[in-house]
Parts: sequence; C-alpha cells; structure tokens
Amino acid sequence: MNTKRIALSIGLLFVLLLSACGGAPATQAPAATEEQSTYRPDDYEAATEAPTEASAFENSPLPGQQDPSSAQPNSNVPPSGREPYDMFFEDYGVNPLIDTEDDHLSTFALDVDTGSYTVMRNYLSDGNLPPPDSVRVEEYVNFFDQGYETPPAHQAFAISIDGAPSPFTQTERYQMLRVGIQGYEVADFERTDASLTFVIDVSGSMDMDNRLGLVKRSLELLVEQLHSSDTVSIVVYGSDARVVLDPTPGSDKGEILEAIYSLHPEGATNAEAGLRLGYKMAMRAYNPDGINRVILCSDGVANVGLTGPDAILEEIDHYVDEGVTLTSIGFGMDNYNDTLMEQLADKGDGFYAYVDDVDEARRLFIDEITGTLQTIALDAKVQVDFNPDVVMRYRLVGYENRAVADDQFRDNSVDAGEIGAGHSVTALYEVKLYPEAHGNVATVFMRWQDPATRQVVELARDFHTGELEREFEDANPYFQWSVIVAEYAEILKQSYWAEDSSLADVYHEAARVSEWLPRDHDLNEFMELIRTASHLTD
Repeated sequence: MNTKRIALSIGLLFVLLLSACGGAPATQAPAATEEQSTYRPDDYEAATEAPTEASAFENSPLPGQQDPSSAQPNSNVPPSGREPYDMFFEDYGVNPLIDTEDDHLSTFALDVDTGSYTVMRNYLSDGNLPPPDSVRVEEYVNFFDQGYETPPAHQAFAISIDGAPSPFTQTERYQMLRVGIQGYEVADFERTDASLTFVIDVSGSMDMDNRLGLVKRSLELLVEQLHSSDTVSIVVYGSDARVVLDPTPGSDKGEILEAIYSLHPEGATNAEAGLRLGYKMAMRAYNPDGINRVILCSDGVANVGLTGPDAILEEIDHYVDEGVTLTSIGFGMDNYNDTLMEQLADKGDGFYAYVDDVDEARRLFIDEITGTLQTIALDAKVQVDFNPDVVMRYRLVGYENRAVADDQFRDNSVDAGEIGAGHSVTALYEVKLYPEAHGNVATVFMRWQDPATRQVVELARDFHTGELEREFEDANPYFQWSVIVAEYAEILKQSYWAEDSSLADVYHEAARVSEWLPRDHDLNEFMELIRTASHLTD
C-alpha cells in the first residue's frame, strides 16, 4: 500500500495555555509538534470524519455468558452521561504501513504507561465514548497481563516473539507479530529502599471526591506498603508551593497519615512551583543507594507560572540527571490535562498512570508496588530489523509518540523509556509477507541502561516464518487477547486501519478467547467495556 507522509505541526504550548484559560472544547486536541510529527495515509483525514459504526451483536453467547444482544451497559453508567469539558489530549496520528525497501528498521522507546486505558474506562463509566485523541493503543495493550515467561537467571529481560494471521484484515492476509519484553521480578522484601517525594495538587480544581479525596485514599494504601527504611516527603501546591511533611521514615506511619489527612483545597494551580520545591525536597532526602522518586498527583491543570511540560522540565532537568525520576498520576475528569501529565512523566524518566477509582489505586500501590517504585531499566529502546526478502511491508501498532530515529538506537545520550521490576512491555506489528517467503522475518534488538551499574546492555532475538501459527485461533491465547485489545483501541481511535472492523467483531473474538484465559477482574471488565462502548455507538 503506497502512503504519503503528511507532517502535522501545531504548537503544544499554545494549547496548554488555552487549557489554563479553559478555552478548548472537549473533543479538540493539540496536534503533534514538529519534533513529534507523525504520518497518515492519504485518506486518513476523510476516514476519521465519522466514527466507525458498531453493529448489533449477532453472535450467540458462550455458555455462562449473558446474551450480548440484550446486554445493558454497566449499571453505574447513567442513561445519557454528561460529556466532560475542557479535556486536553494530543493527536499523534496513526502509524502508516512502511515498505521494507524504503525502511526496514522500526525503532521506538519502550513505554509502560497505562493512563490512556483507565481514562477510557472512566469515560465509559460516565456514559460517554472516549475522544479518539485520548486513545494510545499501546497503553491499552500493556494494561493486561501478557503471560510471558520470566527471564533466565542472571538476565534482566527476556524477549518473546510470536505471530499469526490477523482476524481483522479481510481484503489482504496480514500477519500480526507480538514483540514482548519481560523484566525480572523483585520480591517486596528485596526492594531497594525508596525516598519518595509526593507533589500534590491541592488547588481549587482538586476539590472533588474523585480528585483530592481519591488522592488521600490512594496514599493511605501506599503508606501501608512502606518499609521502615523508606522515607516520605510531601509538598503541596495551589497558588504557591509549601512543605507539608519533611522527610519522614516509613516506620512513622502515623505522622505520614496525619499529613495526608490534613490536605485541603486552596488557591490556583502553580505546578511549576510545586515540582520545583518537590525536587528540592527530593534532593534533601536523597538516598545515593536507593530509589529517588517524585510522584506528582494532579488533574494536570497548570494555570500559574510555567504551564507546558518542556518549560517545566527545563527548570528541573538537572535533577533527572541526578537519578531522581518523576511519576505522574492523574485524577479526575473535567478540566483534565492528559497531555501535560503524560509528557511530564516521559521527560522525567518515569511513567504515567491515571487513577479512576480505588481499585486502580490498589493495583498501583499494593498489587504492583515494587514495579511502581523500583526501576530496572533506563532509556530502554527496541529496534526491529525486518528482512526485506521476506517482509513486504509492516506497521507498528501504536507508539506514535515514542518513535526514535533509527540511527539513534545505539546513541546512549538519547532519552527513551523506563521499565519497573516485573513489568512487561508489548508491541504489535501488522506485517505483510511475500507469497511463499521463508526464512528470518525479523531480528528484535533491545537496549537499555542498568540503573545501578549504569552499564548499557543489549539483547537480540530472531523470528522465523516457521514460528508463525497457520491460524489465529491456534496462537497463544495471550497473543490473541493482545491483538483483540489493540483492535478495540483502534476502533475507538477511529483509526483508518480499523475501518472494516466493528465492536461486534471484537466482542465475538474476545468472548471466544476468554474461555482459554484465567478469569480475572481485568478480563471480565474488558468484556463489559466492549458492551458499553457498543451501546454508546448505536
């Protein structure tokens, strides 16, 4: 398929300034800056003028399942939800198909963010479809367990690759490849001591139970997981920033909780002042042999001082060089700036999550506490080298804002992604093979820096045509689930590449594959989300 590359370039800072004034509608999002430009097919603009229609479910339910044709949205969903206002997302476009004769290398920074998925879940629970610009496909895929094997002893990561024909490409036969990276586990008692500095937005916009109230409940959960040798500091900001809790050992849980309970809304939103003071506190409590992390809890609004991620991070960039990482955790709907929160985390060598309820807080701060706190890889990148003799063309599904220049893969000065202990990262490729082609499909390279030794490490693995499954249904159920989740995300994104799919198709495949996977809350919830989204598109 021939594609023209059309660069999108509108300034991010201009839109972020608009957010401070509440001047942009919920469905309008800033386009990529020149540095973040991405490319679309010739007719992508036309393809996204109208949402993809989802037909009524026509498939009979599997045993023990409700008839989808009569399923009602989740009981918590209001009949006609009020559309959230002043929500800011960035449109990164959609990756094109690339001919291997033009470029056989695909390079990107690894990303363990999940905020886009939980933002979608919150929209649906309120009775609304998420804006297409809010969908980052890789964050939907990486929300789920992938079932990867743990790395061999004395190895930090393992590379997994599998593939099978796509069930969603009807006119041409495309293969889907899943490239998986699995990090080693760290038991809680083996976790490195952590120096945590919470920077908490207490401005007037946080005066809601699902914002500052949820922040307090989330931090209560975290406090119970602290080691006695950890330290906690708390900085708050409204119009100005101030210290609420000086560095306090994790053994003094009562004092930490008292500081959390004392938080109350006040003033405007000076995120710059809050982060500046937060990093100073982090350096005051700096542990040269431990984890040093600033955790920003906010709705992402910044309307006093510097308001854009580039400007804010320029002020504190030297702290990143000292090894102090930034995790941003978003709260609330209405007047929420996803763009600022996601980019702050990327630039601050951390990750971005969005907490829509206490269950998600429990997942971050209890179930996955070690991975949330302890980083095992810095500047992690992947480069996939496709064999032009076997692969005609390919498309990376998602990761539009995580692209790295091919010639920068082995440039150790280039900032990339960070991975926490026990975390997995998945990337999906849509691949068109030459007829009757046999041999090596691709070689996957992973490169990262060890945060403890600062040693740069590289792994590689080949993948051959003989390892491809003949039918989608024969592939690993986790592989199938990832492809299904990605298709769901692309439909919500109104992607050109999902034009011929429907949520009914996705539901049918998900219902079938769910019978082969361990039943858990995330899997059952996803089935309900498909149903809810389908009703909202009818």
